[in-house]
Amino acid sequence: MNDVWFSEPVVIDFQPNGQRKVSSCFEAMECLDQRWPGQARDGTWRSASRVCRDALDGLRSPVEARKTLRKAAKVAGLLG
Repeated sequence: MNDVWFSEPVVIDFQPNGQRKVSSCFEAMECLDQRWPGQARDGTWRSASRVCRDALDGLRSPVEARKTLRKAAKVAGLLG
């Protein structure tokens, strides 16, 4: 499976550890699975995880994956 790159990174602010520039679906999945705060694992988080995984499988576009990741980060208050 090849990584799927975003046209522009999404900057996510994981306080207190600082910001992370997420440039691809693999990086997004790592953040969603390992670094996302537990209290912010809601419907937008599930949607971002699903769409990023679908993009890695060739079922969704990188534009859709970036958009849903950005939305989940915004809802969670994590946009840098």
